[in-house]
Amino acid sequence: MPGRGRPRRFDRDAALRTAMRLFWERGYEGTSMTDLTTAMGIGSPSLYAAFSCKEALFREAVALYNETEGAVPRRMLHEEPTARRAVEALLRISADAYTDPATPPGCLVVLGAANCTEENQGVREFLAGLRREDLAMLRARLDRGVSEGDLPAGTDTTALAAFYNTVLYGLSIQSRDGATRTELHDIVDTALAAWPGQRS
Repeated sequence: MPGRGRPRRFDRDAALRTAMRLFWERGYEGTSMTDLTTAMGIGSPSLYAAFSCKEALFREAVALYNETEGAVPRRMLHEEPTARRAVEALLRISADAYTDPATPPGCLVVLGAANCTEENQGVREFLAGLRREDLAMLRARLDRGVSEGDLPAGTDTTALAAFYNTVLYGLSIQSRDGATRTELHDIVDTALAAWPGQRS
């Protein structure tokens, strides 16, 4: 009679990718531990051993999201030669990503904890902190645009960054509500019409 084989090795990276997609689809509070263990194909002890707890797993899933899905739009802020082109690339690439049929609609960082109970306040604050970092990155790019002369001197970069950040988050919500890629790009066109000085 053959001896028992070794247990199949747990693929932590694959499990994390599965959890990321589940959180992306359902949000933090809409995803139960049973949802996670079922989708990941593991038992609760394995999940806790690998990720400690649901919140720790969520934080890792968001980090993975930012390293993969969120990396290209943020990179455009630095690589495009002017501030306007950087903001346009950020918005258009995000609009395309939010409506990609291969992935859940919208942005995990925007929608992952839109509504949380007091018990999960830490999760909401975690995502709010990431959004503040994104806003600061956008403002820094606009400040660079002022210093390089492709934004008018005296531009209120704080207000401008807040405006385009709000547009970006609105695209995420609109996509979750069923807006098409074309509709999102129409929103981007309208937002870009408000660009100071209209220089590209």
